[in-house]
Amino acid sequence: MSHVLLDIARSLRESGFMLWETLWALVLGFTLSGAVQAFVSKEKMQARLGDHGPRAVVRASWYGMVSSSCSYAASAMTKSLFARGADFTTALIFMISSTNLVVELGIVMLVLLGWQFAVAEFVGGPVMIILLALVGTAVFSAPLVLAARSRVRERSNDVDDGEEMGTPDHSPRTLTGWSNASSYAVADATMLRLELFIGYLVAGFLAVTVPTSWWGNVFWHGHGVWTTLENAMVGPLIAVVSWVCSVGNVPLAAALWHGGISFGGVISFIFADLIAMPLILIYRKFYGGALTIRIVLSFYVVMVVAGLVTEILFRTVGAVPTSRVLHVGAQRLSWNYTTFLNILFVLVGAVVWLLARRRHQLGEASGYAIDPVCKMQVRMADAPARATLEGQTFYFCADRCRERFLASRDVAAHSAALPTSPTVALTLRPRSDADIAPVQSAPVAVDYIDPICGMHVTRESAAAQRRWGDEDVYFCAVGCATRFDELHPVR
Repeated sequence: MSHVLLDIARSLRESGFMLWETLWALVLGFTLSGAVQAFVSKEKMQARLGDHGPRAVVRASWYGMVSSSCSYAASAMTKSLFARGADFTTALIFMISSTNLVVELGIVMLVLLGWQFAVAEFVGGPVMIILLALVGTAVFSAPLVLAARSRVRERSNDVDDGEEMGTPDHSPRTLTGWSNASSYAVADATMLRLELFIGYLVAGFLAVTVPTSWWGNVFWHGHGVWTTLENAMVGPLIAVVSWVCSVGNVPLAAALWHGGISFGGVISFIFADLIAMPLILIYRKFYGGALTIRIVLSFYVVMVVAGLVTEILFRTVGAVPTSRVLHVGAQRLSWNYTTFLNILFVLVGAVVWLLARRRHQLGEASGYAIDPVCKMQVRMADAPARATLEGQTFYFCADRCRERFLASRDVAAHSAALPTSPTVALTLRPRSDADIAPVQSAPVAVDYIDPICGMHVTRESAAAQRRWGDEDVYFCAVGCATRFDELHPVR
C-alpha cells in the first residue's frame, strides 16, 4: 500500500511540475487566442467557403487559425458553417486548422517538447489540409453530403436566419475591445479546464508508473522505416481511446515521447485530437453513421501521412531531437526564468480575468452571450446552438452544451399544461407539401411551443408531430418527440 501511495504522490508531483513549467505558456496562448477571436473579422465567412478550391481552402485554414482551439467548439462551428452552405470538405479543413494550427498549442509544445515539435505543428498541419482537399470530393460523395446537410438543418436551429457574421465591434485600441478579448480568453480556458486537468494528470501517471519496457512492447524500435510507420499508425489510435482533446493532449504527447514513440508518432498523436472518442460520437450525431466512418478514416489516414512526412522532412535536415529525458519532474521550484515568467503571466492573467469580469460594465455585452453550461463566450449572430425557454433565449458553443442544459431542466414542467386523454393516437410522419400548404398560404404563421425544450416552432419548421387528445403537438427535433413519447406512453 505504501508503494502505491508513493507512486501516486510522485505522479501528482510530476503533473504539478508539468503545469508549473507551462503555466506562463497557457496564459500567453489563451490571451493571444482571445485577442485574435475578438479583433479578426469573420464577416460573411460561410459565403466564402462555398467550394474547396485553393482560395476557399486557404480562407478556411486562416479562419481556423484565428478561432477557438477547443475541439468541441470547432466541431460545432464546423457543423454550423456546413448548415449555412459551406462546402463539407472546406468546413472540415476549418476544423483541422482550428485545433492544430493555433498559437496556444504551439506555445505549450514549445515548452514541454521543444522547438522542433512546435515547428512540426505548422509543417504537418498544412500537409493534412492539402491531403484532405485533394481526396475530399472522392471520399465525401455528393449523396452522403446532401443527406448530411438535410440532417443537420432538420436537427439544428442555427441555420441561416438572415443574420450575418459581423465585423469586430471594438478596436484593439480601446479598453472595451480588450475587455471583449479577455472574455474570449477566459471562456476558452474555462471550457478546456477538464481536458487540461486530465491531460496533465494522466501524463504524470504515465511518466512515473509505466515502465520503459512496456512502451517498448507498444512502439517498435530498431526496424528502420517500419518503426516509423508503426509508430505513426499507433499514435492516433492512442488518441482515440485517451478521450483527451485540444491542448490537453500535449502533456500526454510528452509522456509518450519519453516512453519511446517516434517523432512522427508524436505529431500524428497530437493531430489526432479530432478523432478522440467524444468527437467521433459527436460526428455520428451530426452527420450520421455512414459519413462519420468516412470522416474518421480520412482523418486517420491524413494524420498518419502528415506524421510520416513531417518526420522524413525533419530527418532530412537533421532536426529530429535525440533527447527523450523528461526533465520537468526532476526540477525543483527555484528562481529561474520559468518562475519569473510565471509570476509575470499570473499578473497578466489576473488583468485578463478582471477585464472579462467588467465586460458588461464596459458596454461590451451587446451581441454576445455566455454559454450557461461551459461559460464560453459566443456571438449571438453565429452561435452554434440556441434554445428558448419561457421567453428567454440561451446561446451555446456546441450542441453538447445545449443538450446538457435542457437535460438539467424539468422537462415534465413544459408538458404539464397539455390536455390529458385516456386514449391517444401518436403519429410521427414526414412533412410534405400538403401538410404545410395551409400555413404557407396564411398571412401569419401559427407559432407553437415545443413542450419538451420550450422552443418556438411553426408547422413548416417542425421536425416531428404528435396527436395528443384533440391537439396537434409540434417539436423542434426528433429527439424532443422521442422524449415526449417516453413521458406520455400510449395506453
